[in-house]
Amino acid sequence: MSHVLTIHQGDMRSKVNALEEYMKVGLAGELLELPVCHHFAEGTYGRELFIPKGTLLTGKIHKYSQLNVLLCGDLSVLTEDGIKRVQPPFVIVSPPGTKRIAYAHEDTRWLTVHGTVERDLEKIEAHFIAQTDKEYADFCKLIEEGEQKCLGQQ
Repeated sequence: MSHVLTIHQGDMRSKVNALEEYMKVGLAGELLELPVCHHFAEGTYGRELFIPKGTLLTGKIHKYSQLNVLLCGDLSVLTEDGIKRVQPPFVIVSPPGTKRIAYAHEDTRWLTVHGTVERDLEKIEAHFIAQTDKEYADFCKLIEEGEQKCLGQQ
C-alpha cells in the first residue's frame, strides 16, 4: 500500500482545499451540520452520512484506503478519474490520502466503511483521519521511517 501524498496534491487538491476554505470562511458561518449514523459490526465500523439535496461538501483526509458506498441518491463526486455523477449501486475504494468533494443532486446517503474493533468515535477519527494535508504527510513519513505501521502490516 503506497501512502504517497503527491498523487493527491497538485492543482486539483489545491482547488478542493481553496473551496473548503471558502466554505468555512466565506460563507460566514452558514455551514451545515450533516446528520451521521454510526454502524458497528464485528471488526467493522460504518459511518453513514446524510447529504441533503443541493449540498456541496468536502470529505475528510483518510490515512488508509477505505470502502465507500452510495446507498441512495444522486451525487457528483470527485474521484481519481475526475468528477463523476453517480447513483446506486456505486461502490468505490478510496486510496490513502484521498479527499473528496461532492454535490448532492438529490437527498443522498453515503457510507464509509473502516475495519476496526474500536467503538469510541473520537479514537476512530484520530486513527483513520488526518485533519490536514500536513498531518497526513507527517503520518506518511512515520510509515516510511517504520515508526507507524500501515494497516495489514504485522
